[in-house]
Amino acid sequence: MNQLTHFNQAGEAHMVNVGDKVSTDRIAVAEGKITMQPETLSLIMAGGHKKGDVLGIARIAGIMAAKKTSDLIPLCHPLMLTQVSVDLMPLPEHNAVYCQATVKTTGTTGVEMEALMSVQMALLTIYDMCKAVDRGMTLEQIRLQKKSGGKSGTWERK
Repeated sequence: MNQLTHFNQAGEAHMVNVGDKVSTDRIAVAEGKITMQPETLSLIMAGGHKKGDVLGIARIAGIMAAKKTSDLIPLCHPLMLTQVSVDLMPLPEHNAVYCQATVKTTGTTGVEMEALMSVQMALLTIYDMCKAVDRGMTLEQIRLQKKSGGKSGTWERK
């Protein structure tokens, strides 16, 4: 197993030096879902929520979160993102909304954290907007689906 990279020889937390790494195209895809009561999903799908377009606002929150990841994760590098897309899809058969975020950059470090942050914030925004009618919503299966670029190449969940 590889060593944890965010600790130096003395065991102290530090920011990894990526200055000597080769700049490559980096892509990460993350996913997750939020489950809820059927009535809550119906409100979202019908656009009948008094706070407005729940999925549209959640999409913007996911994009904003990817851009702010390094402000929230202490040892994460600030990155110049070239693209963030957040797709939200109601899943009536599961009483859920599925979220997939794709984040891209060209640089010396990957965008996995940005993709994961994007999914989480989009789903948390749905929770926030709907909690008045359903406090029992659950965020589930937030995970990296795929990453490419850099020395380690491509990784994809099986």
